[in-house]
Amino acid sequence: MSLPKLPLSPAARAWLPVRLLLAVGTSIGVAFMLVLVLYITDLGLSVWERLQQRGPVFWLIYLLILAGLSLGGAYGVWRVFRWGQPISKPRSTAPPPPPNEATLRQRLERSEAAGVVVTDIRHELEELQRRRAAGEIIVAIFGEISAGKSSLIRALLPGTDVAVDVCGGTTREITYYTWTSSAGDRLILADLPGLNEAGGHLDRMARDEALRAHVILYVCEGDLTRDQYQALRTLVDLGSPVIVALNKIDRLTEPDLALVRERLAERIGEQVEVAPVQCGGMEEVTRIYHDGREETTVRERKAQVEDLRRALQRYLDADPQVLDALRDTAVFVLAQQKLDTAVAEYRRDKANAIIHSYSRKAVFGALAAVSPGTDVLIQGYLGYNLLKELCALYEAPAREMDMQRFLDLAGNQIKRSLNLLLALVGNIFKAFPGVGTVVGGMIHAVVYGLIFESLGNAVARSLESRGDLVSGPTLRMFEDNLSEDLEARTRRFAQLVWNRQKDGDNAGTPTG
Repeated sequence: MSLPKLPLSPAARAWLPVRLLLAVGTSIGVAFMLVLVLYITDLGLSVWERLQQRGPVFWLIYLLILAGLSLGGAYGVWRVFRWGQPISKPRSTAPPPPPNEATLRQRLERSEAAGVVVTDIRHELEELQRRRAAGEIIVAIFGEISAGKSSLIRALLPGTDVAVDVCGGTTREITYYTWTSSAGDRLILADLPGLNEAGGHLDRMARDEALRAHVILYVCEGDLTRDQYQALRTLVDLGSPVIVALNKIDRLTEPDLALVRERLAERIGEQVEVAPVQCGGMEEVTRIYHDGREETTVRERKAQVEDLRRALQRYLDADPQVLDALRDTAVFVLAQQKLDTAVAEYRRDKANAIIHSYSRKAVFGALAAVSPGTDVLIQGYLGYNLLKELCALYEAPAREMDMQRFLDLAGNQIKRSLNLLLALVGNIFKAFPGVGTVVGGMIHAVVYGLIFESLGNAVARSLESRGDLVSGPTLRMFEDNLSEDLEARTRRFAQLVWNRQKDGDNAGTPTG
């Protein structure tokens, strides 16, 4: 009895040619693999027969070659893949080495020769030389306003006339006090203005003087705020020895003190020592008598600074040359930061002057074009020299091919905005009566001025932030600059063109 044949569905009939092709392809692949295996086997047997006819010296050389090739191939695979994952060169996360005096002075001389004002940095190095010669050990009392800095100095130096105000912000300048420790060490205590006082204009002075000190006493109350942690982090990163003087310990229990120490160790590091203190001051005491009467008196609170004295003495008992080296490094970092700021300000001013000059040249070059296409040649020449001068100012590599490619990309970008710029400039010129038939050339001159100003600012920002001319981000900044404050800038260039045109007309008009 035969089984009935089931009819194929339309989908099955559609896939039938594909299945046939797959079957044929599989058969051909299997046959090819069989032939390949037979060929390799025959080749291997043939090589083995020939090797058996050779002597031991040949065998030794042959095995050494095979071992070398195998090890080299394995090493190459390991370099490219590690357990199947590509190996990428790890980025160095180590901070740059701190500056030293020789390299700092060399850079100072180069910057001064270039025109950078370095008076402040020279004063910084001269003050360091003076303190080295005097052999002073300076301890800076640092912290926010109303943290108890002046009260701490009064507790360390009983009988010293130190101004203390409950309103905070009493210290408006740096005051120095001489203190002899119990071990006979002679110190200079620097009472610094408090951080975050009204306006904050004393913060820079306080931070700079703290970096000039051998040891920093950071005065605070209770747990630290985010700003206080940041200030401490900055000081510790520069290598300055820091002692946190935790004021008003009568408000904290032993578990609270342990918690503050733990948080400091987590966020700042184990190298920061915490010394709980009580700076004294006045306190109200209420006495209740047996008959129910109450009497409130004000008395002086007893200062507790022994833990701080011991912590400070441990630093002083260490090698004084180490303290001097840490102080010098912090001062060099401070001087380098000031030099970086001075160089950046100089370059920014110089770049603005270069951009302003080339923008005017682009405007006047367009007005002076005597034939069609001449203005394009003028602007190309000016654009190339604008990039060249800005790269030289920021000491960035400037290859002619790269600059020309960048200008070509910028030119393609300008084409998309050109009609809008021409229309806007034309509307602005309607406010100038009697422009006449020369308005076309004047409009193009203003557009060139806008383009050069926007392009120059974008290139300068890229060089300042990246140290190199990176096409993609710079072109995006250029596009943003073109539309930034466009109307006001257009009026400024239009006024320049209009005045130049009137001066030219007046010069060509004969006087009777």
